[in-house]
Amino acid sequence: MKKFRIIPILTIMIFSSNILYSQNLVLDLYPKGQIPNYTPTEEKEVRDTTDIVRISSVQTPDIALFFPTRKSTTGEAVIICPGGGYRYLAYDWEGEETAKYWNSKGVTAIVLKYRLPTSISQIEPHKSPLLDAQRAMRLVRYNAEKWNIDPDKIGIMGFSAGGHLASTLSTHFDKGNPNATDPIERMSCRPDFSILLYPVISFTGDFMHSGSRKNLIGENEELAKYYSNELQVTNDTPPTILIHAADDTSVPVENSIVYFQALVKNNVPVEMHIYPTGKHGFSLAIGKKHLDGWPELAFGWLKSL
Repeated sequence: MKKFRIIPILTIMIFSSNILYSQNLVLDLYPKGQIPNYTPTEEKEVRDTTDIVRISSVQTPDIALFFPTRKSTTGEAVIICPGGGYRYLAYDWEGEETAKYWNSKGVTAIVLKYRLPTSISQIEPHKSPLLDAQRAMRLVRYNAEKWNIDPDKIGIMGFSAGGHLASTLSTHFDKGNPNATDPIERMSCRPDFSILLYPVISFTGDFMHSGSRKNLIGENEELAKYYSNELQVTNDTPPTILIHAADDTSVPVENSIVYFQALVKNNVPVEMHIYPTGKHGFSLAIGKKHLDGWPELAFGWLKSL
């Protein structure tokens, strides 16, 4: 078995017969020296904590696991992709804070620190975010029993550009390579559900988020169609809930609407909530009255699947 770097962060722990549970566990996605689509450079990861935690130039992608108590766990898990326009990750605002909410509901939450295409260490920049999301899903599914997770109840969640990555995984997954020597790579990377918050979806419409497109694919028109995820929906795309504000001027609500329409066309179960106000980047929307109820709506939807 290949060894991964495991870093326990907090000291509040629960012991079971086969695993050490902690509120936060960080695990590298790949064995050391085996990160795909990556070449070592002098570039260093940057963590800016001016107001929120923004991480850029990611060199070693990882997952941070937040476990609920063993008595409260539902068996469900969600991998969270923070946004940031494919330029940085709003790591605490759209990652760790959301993870704490899911833990309060008994759901295991996994924050994905994925590589960004703006990093000079990526060989083909557009490939790295999806490779990391696919690997994260495989890694969680591979360890599901050990982590007290139902392997058929692992979903993906994303905010803004992280919502684009989550919808990309939801439309660009595979069932794993049965001939892979690495047992993790034999796992399916299809999410069982998808939760999308003000997501970037389209790279072809006049409502696209030009910054995310520029950072991920530049002016490549062929890739623009490939990563316009409303064009990639099939009847095997996972059930989805979409949450957006009508007055979002950064990522227009049309992004969620076209994805909703594509899911309906392909008979994929979908629910959408469009709030009249809220603009962009509201995360948990704490204290925003009408908006701060969206997490409960998402949890209720998840329990209905």
